[in-house]
Amino acid sequence: MSELRKDSLSFFEALGQSVANVSPTLTPALSVAVVASMAGTASWFVFVLCTVALFIVALNISKLAGRIPAAGSFFIYVSRSLGPVWGVLAGWAMLAAYLFTAMALTVATSIFVKTFFSSLGITLAIPNVLMYAIISALVWVFATRDVRVSSRIGLTLEAISMTIILAVIIVTLSHFSFAPDTKQLSLKGAGFGGITQAIVFGIFSFVGFESAASLGKETKDPHTTIPKAIIWTAISSGLFFVICSYAITQGFGDDGSALGSSSAPIGDIAGHIGKWMTAPVYFGATVSSFACALASLNAFGRMLFSLGRYQFVHNSMGLVHKTHKTPFVALTAGVVLNFAVCAVFASQAETNTYGWYGTLASYGFIIVYLLCSIAAPVFLKRTGELKAGDVVIGGLGVVFMLFALGGSVYPVPAAPYNYFPYAFAAYLLIGFAWFSFVKRRSPQVLDGIERDLETAAAVIKA
Repeated sequence: MSELRKDSLSFFEALGQSVANVSPTLTPALSVAVVASMAGTASWFVFVLCTVALFIVALNISKLAGRIPAAGSFFIYVSRSLGPVWGVLAGWAMLAAYLFTAMALTVATSIFVKTFFSSLGITLAIPNVLMYAIISALVWVFATRDVRVSSRIGLTLEAISMTIILAVIIVTLSHFSFAPDTKQLSLKGAGFGGITQAIVFGIFSFVGFESAASLGKETKDPHTTIPKAIIWTAISSGLFFVICSYAITQGFGDDGSALGSSSAPIGDIAGHIGKWMTAPVYFGATVSSFACALASLNAFGRMLFSLGRYQFVHNSMGLVHKTHKTPFVALTAGVVLNFAVCAVFASQAETNTYGWYGTLASYGFIIVYLLCSIAAPVFLKRTGELKAGDVVIGGLGVVFMLFALGGSVYPVPAAPYNYFPYAFAAYLLIGFAWFSFVKRRSPQVLDGIERDLETAAAVIKA
């Protein structure tokens, strides 16, 4: 049976997977307005706190990634630490997280493509279904080829997009002669409740920073390369978010209310600077969205590949392309699902479906981040490497993610968002029921996983 291409990815290509999956450009393009609507002038501070929280989670994940290089990443991490049942739950949750992220970014790409052409004075009269089909097809073409190509494309596209955004930020700050914004530095008008709520949404801006872990089998020196890629993505993304939120808030020049009501904050800022900058900004948002959709499907495919190899789903999902060494069956299944769901809801307003898919994705990420924060110190204890600092870092990760999970369901959001937590819980129950069925029907599958985990643990200890 063919295997994934081993030792083929460099640090920058692994970094490209994680950076593209975060899609940093989307925060100044969309998310910062939502944060400002809650936190006002404290938006930059919210992203500082979020950066700290996700850095803690990144440390926990990197401890596992550095010791367990695997294509299934979180499924394998949690299985080897907490047992196969929790591992399957993690893998099942992450499948939904990556797939719904891909759907959200497919819709976002469609939005930005249309807006880009509109900024050029061209009306793009393409039905949503056709747009989703084109985007999905392009994602499939890049994802099923050599992963080095898709990783490089992801990093390149995101670098172009972030460069354009930073150019807008620098010009914006220069309009104020780079003078400090006293309203923001003093958090004028911001309240504790608003900051707390905004932290929950701010964390969602980082999801995907960990996806380099899914390339553990294909990266050179994964024990050091993958942890570095994960940690640096969390830090660099957080720094970018802090700078952008500060500059955009200053650019709007009020207490955050005008920014909070904006549907395209960075585009509005660019429009004030000069109409000639609007098109480049939307072009950057377009390539960023596409890069994130590509990275999400790459991560989804490798997660499904791992579950296929362990026969939790059809074993065809564990097949690898003979030439490109990619999990092409799993990737194809992901692309088909991505297009099918987007097409079903194509008649809905795209800003609505973007929010729906993104919210559903966030539940999966938070659950897996929580499990990894528990798993890291447990695994280190088993290997005899546990230190007091590891327990503290793990505990902080658990607290941060429980806070995020609670904040996502209370206060109770308006419909249809109030149904989403129950829908995701039902999805997890389906996964658990399927695992129980597989365990009863084919107990040797679970035995095989446990033998594999024991063997891997012995290798790690050696």
